Amino acid sequence: MQEIVLNGPGKNALGTPMMQSILDQLDAADGQPILLRGENGALSAGVDLREVAALDAQEMEAFLRMLDRVTRTLLYWPRPSVAVLDGHAIAGGCIIAMACDHRVATANPKLRIGLTEVAVGVLFPPGVWSMLRHRLSPHSIDEIVLGGSLHSPDQALALGLIDGVAQDALEAGRKTLARLASYDAAVYAETKALLRGGVMDIDAKTEQAFLDAAVPVWTSPELRERLLAHLAKVSGKRA
Repeated sequence: MQEIVLNGPGKNALGTPMMQSILDQLDAADGQPILLRGENGALSAGVDLREVAALDAQEMEAFLRMLDRVTRTLLYWPRPSVAVLDGHAIAGGCIIAMACDHRVATANPKLRIGLTEVAVGVLFPPGVWSMLRHRLSPHSIDEIVLGGSLHSPDQALALGLIDGVAQDALEAGRKTLARLASYDAAVYAETKALLRGGVMDIDAKTEQAFLDAAVPVWTSPELRERLLAHLAKVSGKRA
């Protein structure tokens, strides 16, 4: 078993270096069962807004493709995968957790989990949303995605964003991973492939249409202004 650890600035913000670190750690795991967790009081608080606010169109397209690749690699991982939420999992952080087989959060009512993309005014790649449609209950997906709110662990459990809440989420996650890893590896991998095969397969025309529409939004002066205002507000609170 291998632990994939997110440890970086901005509550493990998903910038290019962090996403590359995840991909490198997954490559080193070489198909073993994996446990995804974060340091710094969070799994990840979302994409790196400082980086996003500075990207041009070409760089933004590469950024979105990398996020899609991280999500895709986790979703199609052949062996068991468990995400431990010892802290916040917001937006992109929630997405990578959803790509894992099992998610457990610590029983801290202040912890927040959710998908805030609609509230922020941005779109992630269509393969990511296809994954969410596959992983979330049709009874709760509208509330989770269109509502754009953040949820406590108990609320997230009720909505199906996570699978469990524990006082010691790391211990619970490791126990669950050990149980799943005890199953026949070939049978687990084949069954998982049958369940998820094609979930994130998006044809090139659809992907390009998304990029043509989404990249100008991500790189618009209006969004950059909102992101910078948000960063200034957060920095002011910390000061």
